[in-house]
Amino acid sequence: MLQKALGDRIRQLRTAQGLSQERFALKIDMDRSYFASVESGRRNISLQNIEKIAQGFNITIAELFTELEDTYDKE
Repeated sequence: MLQKALGDRIRQLRTAQGLSQERFALKIDMDRSYFASVESGRRNISLQNIEKIAQGFNITIAELFTELEDTYDKE
């Protein structure tokens, strides 16, 4: 599922920066529980929030989706 793959990618980037969910959510001005549901793949988020997350990592939206194709189960 694409939502789960994106959540896993976001978690990977966040933990690589040594940030907790709460700290990263505060950094990007997003509710922590909402952000947690994004990471767990339970939320189908808007493009605006995808952009906000990418900016929080100082990467492009395209870079956020990099490597997703390898983990995304298309079936």
